[in-house]
Order: sequence, then C-alpha cells, then structure tokens
Amino acid sequence: METSNSTQVSRFLLLGLSKEAELQPLIFGLFLSMYLITVFGNLLIILAVSSDSHLHTPMYFFLSNLSFVDICFTSTTIPKMLWNIQTQSKGITYEGCITQMYFHILFAELDDILLTVMAYDRYVAIRHPLHYMVIMSPQLCELLVLISWVLLALYSLLHSLMVLRLSFCPEMQIPHFFCELSQVVQLASSDNFLNNIVMHFATVLMGIGPFAGILYSYSRIASCICKISSAQGKYKAFSTCVSHLLVVSLFYFTALGVYLSSAATHTSHSSTIASVMYSVVTPLLNPFIYSLRNQDIKGALKKFYFMPSLKDQIP
Repeated sequence: METSNSTQVSRFLLLGLSKEAELQPLIFGLFLSMYLITVFGNLLIILAVSSDSHLHTPMYFFLSNLSFVDICFTSTTIPKMLWNIQTQSKGITYEGCITQMYFHILFAELDDILLTVMAYDRYVAIRHPLHYMVIMSPQLCELLVLISWVLLALYSLLHSLMVLRLSFCPEMQIPHFFCELSQVVQLASSDNFLNNIVMHFATVLMGIGPFAGILYSYSRIASCICKISSAQGKYKAFSTCVSHLLVVSLFYFTALGVYLSSAATHTSHSSTIASVMYSVVTPLLNPFIYSLRNQDIKGALKKFYFMPSLKDQIP
C-alpha cells in the first residue's frame, strides 16, 4: 500500500544546468546578470508607463502588466538556482517545489493570456480607431486582467493539487534547474496516468487556444490594413503591431521548443536549454523589443531619466 508524500519525500534535488564544478561560477555570473537586467528592464517599462500620462492607454496598461508578470516569472526560478549554486546545495523542499511549480505555471500562462489580450487590443485600435478608448475602457481592461489572474490561479492550483496526489521516492533527483511540472510528474513512483492526461489536455487548451486567438486577431488586422488606401497609413498601422509580433514569435517559438524537446528526446539536456530560452531569455528581451521599437516608450524613458535633473533646476 502506498504511503503518503509526507512520509516518503521531504525534498527534491535540482541537478541544475551542469554537473561540472568549474562551470558553476560562470553559470552563476551569467544568470545573475540576466536576472538583474530582466528585473531592471521590466521595472523601467512599468515606471515609464506609470509616470507618463500619455501612456495611460489600454496598450501600455497591458504592457506594464506583462512586464510585472515577467519579473515574477523569472523570480520563481532564478533566485533559487543562484542560491543553490552559491551554497553548493542542490536541495529544495517538497513544499518549496510545489510552490515554485504553482507560480511558474501561473506566470507562464499569464504571459500567454496577456499576449492574446494585447493582440485583441491592437485589432480594436486598428479596426475602430475612433471608438478605441470607448471599447477598450479602463473598466474592461482591468476586468480582463482580473479574470485572467483568477482563472489561471485556479488552473495552477489544479496542477499543483494533481501533483500532491503522487508519491515520490526520497531524495528524488530532478534533471532541471527548477521544479518543472512534466519533469516532476514523470519521476513519480505512483501511477501518473491521470496527471499525464490532464497535462496534455491543458497543453492543447492553454497553448492552442490563446495562439488561435492571436492568429484570428492578426488575420483581422491584416484585412483592415489591406483596406487602407495610403502606403503611409498601412505602415503606421502595421508599425503599432511590430513589437507585439516580435514578442509573440519569441514566446511561442521558445515554448514550442520546450514542448518538442521534452516530447521528442529521452534526455533532459535539450529540454533544459529550451526552458532557459523560454523562462529566462524571453522576459529578458521583452523590454528591449518594446523600448527599441516604440517611440512612445523611448520618449517616456527619456522623460523619466531627466525628470530628477529638471526638478532640481526648478527654483
């Protein structure tokens, strides 16, 4: 008869990115740098949007939410990995693993949903420019974000509760740098058939569903742009979508890489590398994509940077 998790396992061992001891300082420095740049870059986006009244629009409201989620997304995995390297420890408690898994699923899916909502926002802005602020009212924007948080919190809770029903052997080794759902489920010593069914169904639902919404929004955007007579008007309409398209492409290509590498190979190395791209590199690049391609963000960042010096000059 199976015993409960509390008597079988007290912690897991995260094997990390490499077993080579001489590579640990390099990995620590690289990931610390990427984490600090990610937090600083996304925090700048949030501060720029909140400090400039011209950016108090639905598009930048969703962008600031995306930046906040990206900070949280990387903070669920990188600090623990850095702590393990610094202390030369691979352990994570059973409770800590479940908690990390919960928040990683939550923020990853929030990224996905926010990108879908932002695609719809771009469609409304191009299809109904005169009624854009009426359709995308502050109340609707806040409601969309609130519903996303509530539904995905329940979605993450479902996966976490499904893992709690599994049994594990003591000192189970996870060939990853964080507690990734599929890796943990596959290491269970009890029957995980139901977990696999739920995981695959959720992957289809939460992966294909939002992606289909993005494709539909951009098909309608393309149709609207084709109806614009002037070349300058077409360029102006398309330019408002370029940053979002780049972020969507980066997010889905890396997410697809994680799924395909875990499904097609029996080794965890390729899956781990794909996970780094998905959970670390994508949040790192998002602020650069939006700040370099968006004149409004660049202008707000300049105002934010020079604001202290301007205040000092005022008598």
